[in-house]
Amino acid sequence: MLDLTKGQFVKHVVMHPFEGFEDLRWKKQGSMGIACVVVCLLFIQQIAYSRLYGFQYYSSYDKIFNIVPYLFRSFILFGTWVVANWAMCTLFDGEGTMKNIFVNSAYALIPYISGYLIGTVMSHFLIRDEYIFIQSVEVIGTCWSFVLLISGIKAVHQFSFGKTIALMLLTLVAMVAILFLLVLLLTLFQQVLIFILSIYTELSYRFRV
Repeated sequence: MLDLTKGQFVKHVVMHPFEGFEDLRWKKQGSMGIACVVVCLLFIQQIAYSRLYGFQYYSSYDKIFNIVPYLFRSFILFGTWVVANWAMCTLFDGEGTMKNIFVNSAYALIPYISGYLIGTVMSHFLIRDEYIFIQSVEVIGTCWSFVLLISGIKAVHQFSFGKTIALMLLTLVAMVAILFLLVLLLTLFQQVLIFILSIYTELSYRFRV
């Protein structure tokens, strides 16, 4: 069994997806701190890809910077994935805890984040005819993260490959359901708040009169 630090385990997991997560599980070297940093980097990557990409490939005409879409595509989507996967694993008798799911899923995002950050930098140096090189880096990073995610979920729950794929598909369905309920809940709170404010405004007007 490998004797690595928590930081070294990150490199080991990324470079050896099929045995790295198993080693991480048994050595219990997953770091919530590192995982949180990765999720923050995901947030930065979303902003960089949207706002800092080379002008010859993409130009943003937004006059007002709205941070909400980037929060949704990073923190909210990732958090929903963790909660949904943990909820679904109870139906499959999975062994993973919410912490382990969080850590493994975050580690799996490293190639994806790196690929798009590198692609963003390359977009300022390569011409449009060389876009295939940028696209290759981004696609490779995304595919490698997908492989890592499957391996990480498989290791954290100790499932077979087929059961892992089924769990991930159900997790996506659960994510849609959770986000739908959140939208309904926020809409309800908004309506209640508007109703309360309208009553307050009406009462304030009548008392002044």
